[in-house]
Amino acid sequence: MFANRRLEREVDALHAKLDLIMRHLGIEAPASAAPPRAVPSIPHGDGMAEVDALLAQGKKIHAIKRYRELTGCGLKEAKDAVERRYPY
Repeated sequence: MFANRRLEREVDALHAKLDLIMRHLGIEAPASAAPPRAVPSIPHGDGMAEVDALLAQGKKIHAIKRYRELTGCGLKEAKDAVERRYPY
């Protein structure tokens, strides 16, 4: 489940980089090229309230896991984001 989201994000990032390179070189993309998918954003509302509740209970690992489920980001990104929310 997480691996698929992560791979999708990585492919989207590569598409964006390739578009920049092509634009820099003056190469036009073929008309049949599909537009890039949106990258999952940082959750708001109930999802983050759940992460905050887990952190308040001292369940940092569970909070990181839940953050990853909500965002589809990698372990390092989730850990850093959770630690920024609750640094102690």
